[in-house]
Amino acid sequence: MDTLAFLHHLEAQPDYAGQMAHVEHLPPRRAAYAELDRSLVPELQDLLQEQGLLPLYTHQVAAVNLTCRGENVMVATSSASGKTLCYNIPVLEALLIEPGSRALYLFPTKALAQDQLRSLHQLVGSGLLGMEELATFDGDTPRAERSEIRKKVRIVLTNPDMLHLGIMPNHQSWSRLLRHLRYVVIDEAHIYRGVFGSHVAGVMRRLRRLCHLYGSDPRFICCSATIANPGEHAVRLAGLPFVVVDSDGSPHGGKDFVFWNPPIIDEAKSARRSANSEATDLFTELVNRNVRTLTFARTRRLTELIYIYSQQRLAETGLTCAERIKPYRAGYLPQERRQIEQELFNGQLLGVVATNALELGIDIGDLEATVISGYPGSIASTWQQVGRGGRSQESSLSFLVALNGPLDQYLMRHPQSFFQKSFENALVNLGNPYILKAHLLCAAWECPLDSDDEKIFGLSLASEIKTLEDQGILKERNRKWYLSPAISCPAQAVNLRATTGQNYALIDTSTGVLLETVEASVAFFQVHPGAIYLHQGDSYLVIELDRANHTACAVPTKVTYYTQTKEREDLRIVKLIRAKKMGPVKVCLGEVEVTNHVVGFKKLAQFTEEVVGEEPLDLPPQCFPTVALWFDFPPGAVARLEESGMDFAGGLHAVEHTAIGILPLFALCDRNDIGGVSTLLHPDTGRAQVFIYDAYPGGIGIAEKGFDMIGELWQATLETIKECLCQDGCPSCIQSPKCGNNNQPLDKVASRILLEGLLGKL
Repeated sequence: MDTLAFLHHLEAQPDYAGQMAHVEHLPPRRAAYAELDRSLVPELQDLLQEQGLLPLYTHQVAAVNLTCRGENVMVATSSASGKTLCYNIPVLEALLIEPGSRALYLFPTKALAQDQLRSLHQLVGSGLLGMEELATFDGDTPRAERSEIRKKVRIVLTNPDMLHLGIMPNHQSWSRLLRHLRYVVIDEAHIYRGVFGSHVAGVMRRLRRLCHLYGSDPRFICCSATIANPGEHAVRLAGLPFVVVDSDGSPHGGKDFVFWNPPIIDEAKSARRSANSEATDLFTELVNRNVRTLTFARTRRLTELIYIYSQQRLAETGLTCAERIKPYRAGYLPQERRQIEQELFNGQLLGVVATNALELGIDIGDLEATVISGYPGSIASTWQQVGRGGRSQESSLSFLVALNGPLDQYLMRHPQSFFQKSFENALVNLGNPYILKAHLLCAAWECPLDSDDEKIFGLSLASEIKTLEDQGILKERNRKWYLSPAISCPAQAVNLRATTGQNYALIDTSTGVLLETVEASVAFFQVHPGAIYLHQGDSYLVIELDRANHTACAVPTKVTYYTQTKEREDLRIVKLIRAKKMGPVKVCLGEVEVTNHVVGFKKLAQFTEEVVGEEPLDLPPQCFPTVALWFDFPPGAVARLEESGMDFAGGLHAVEHTAIGILPLFALCDRNDIGGVSTLLHPDTGRAQVFIYDAYPGGIGIAEKGFDMIGELWQATLETIKECLCQDGCPSCIQSPKCGNNNQPLDKVASRILLEGLLGKL
């Protein structure tokens, strides 16, 4: 594609208003090849040669060499760099040399496992292995086939949820796999972060424990998008030492990557045109010019909306390309998703609007352009989505369309913080007491706990066992701890994507059908009375929340708005973990108890995000323990505010909002993973404080990362506020859409003075 010609075409359009905030020209890169330390078995060598997979890239060679030496390997390279060969080669060679050996492949989604199974079938289709020796095992696997899979399959492709719930609690039935397990592959490892990643770390330790029980000691191979801490992340996931391979030898075509900032429509408020409207314009313009394009939207709802508006706009042109675009998201039937993937792969479709369900490595062929509506929340995810276009050596074009939020607008003004900054840290916290306790119970069900398990679960094992013993959940016998007979298969109560096992059932009262389950910790935010809940593309109005029976009742609706809760928080300090001096102030990290009170909700128009109504809610507060960082402010900055009569409370509040919005720049997390409190006089410190906390019981490591990088966080927060063109504060800088106080009080100038004081710039 002639990317520069298309960009000139956009600039010539009558409605162009300088939206190109930055264009990064990424030059093409040639492949770098290398030779393995030793030859592969002849059958595998010939197969790779026949399929055009030789010579190998340098990172593939490094990974295979290290694996064959017995190392655990973490491969962290770009999209479409051929990471699958990094694990398929050593696995296939082991299976050819040792006829009884087995391998377990873990993928974060069923769709990705199915896609990788197809790729494996193509790779070994010439008879290297029998087709019956490869199979997926997940919730869609027919029960009639499961016994044969346990007996015959040598490469089992599954997901952590099925390993946790279907394989390990029934490990006696899987003894052949566990006894002969040679390799464990963890693909798309960067997805395993936060609560999900912390649970997966527990699952991996339970797997290693069962392998030891059956006499095997598998090597681990992890593959990830580029993150800042690949080695540390792999160690935390598996609990083993790893060697990192991150020097990418794969070729790439040139790319022009455009940061596209919607034009301002209200100067005083710095209000901008909807990012979704801009993404629709770009998508339809590309498709109209026969450019094969993938557009990413942040939610299922926006995926459907951008598709509908794009289809209408393309139909108005009179061209047939309106019939050659489709939406793609979770919630569709598997056969529908496979059909869309295939149509995109073979060129029947010109464009697809998708959620991040297509961010992962499903093979959809070579695309010429990608459009991202709203920053995905991390540099790693952005590059994953961008990498879906230009997967051959041809030139390609990508657009990141900014939302009107602090982080998106910061990146528009500081593109170097994206293109020159190292990637974020993936955070995992198996030490979260809720998560660790859950996996200790699961482990005790699988095999009684003993003191040797400290090598797997860590030094806190003894204290956790004592707590569970005191609660009557574990029973000690001959220095082994057994699960109480009253508890049956605890894995069934553990949701890997949540810190608590309790769920609310969401019922469609028009049919009596269970739509889905919602974790208790987020029920007040997602299924409160009046909430609009999206299920498989359809909107439902929640009419009742029954807290006693843990059910929510909803009815289908056709409203054109969505809902967003307003919250108030209170926070008490429980225990100081660490403290440090930063210039004239003290920064602390500690255990806290947060009381969160959902006080109401806003109704926002689906496409423009305009507030069309607000309603109060009468719900009880929720309390949970977590981890927070907090800091006070320099006396000089406070004195300046008092002298000038500025609003100290408004300055604190603004610093809190903006710092929370910017923190995802440093940690792989979403804005909704973080909460905050600001106060003029906190009862536990007697000082004015700003607190930032993990919004999950027990904490998942975000506040700790913020504590470690507090100076950089303050600097980015100050730049966001100083550089915003609004007069008194707006959603691009100090306002928060979730603020329970309707963003009152806020003082933009006061927040600048406070941050300059923190950074020693007064």
